[in-house]
Amino acid sequence: MKEKYIEDLQEIRSIMDRSSKFISLSGLSGITAGISAILGALLAYNTVYQDQDYLNYRKAVLNVESILQLIIIAVGVLVISIGSGLYFTKRKAKQVNQQLWDDRSKRLLINLLIPLIAGGILCIILLFKGLIGLAVPITLVFYGLALLNASKYTLSEVRSLGIAEILIGLIACQFIGYALIFWIIGFGILHIIYGIIMHYKYDG
Repeated sequence: MKEKYIEDLQEIRSIMDRSSKFISLSGLSGITAGISAILGALLAYNTVYQDQDYLNYRKAVLNVESILQLIIIAVGVLVISIGSGLYFTKRKAKQVNQQLWDDRSKRLLINLLIPLIAGGILCIILLFKGLIGLAVPITLVFYGLALLNASKYTLSEVRSLGIAEILIGLIACQFIGYALIFWIIGFGILHIIYGIIMHYKYDG
């Protein structure tokens, strides 16, 4: 009888917890974001090290034109990621009978955007000061902080992803010469792994 009572309490707690969180995140959006991030990183690499022999010493080309190209690439990756995220999330919301835009999603978005906007502004400042090697890992750190900040309003896996992004970003700060590789790992590979896990765990 006592065990049944405990099970009932756990079930009630689970239902209340899910009702207060936005659970319509789709794993497919993570996979799409990861693929677009990898393609964006390759474009950024060619922009920074344009017309140089990959087998010899390379020097980053940083001028107003290349910085603007990097910003355009970053915005393009962001638009694709957000667009695919909205599409798959809207589809998932219909499947679980959850509204796409309610108090839960508003809290999630606000807590996600605050660190993202702060980090984005800082990275633009660093780019124009020629500190591209530092700007790349900073994006990972602030993105991880954004996920961590928003994770209390959604699935627990988002918190794990956020912590992993922060760790990758901090490691990238130590190895600035390999920043784009860490960027591919953080925004690309981790997103794809996260998306596959989420897809098979929640989308199936």
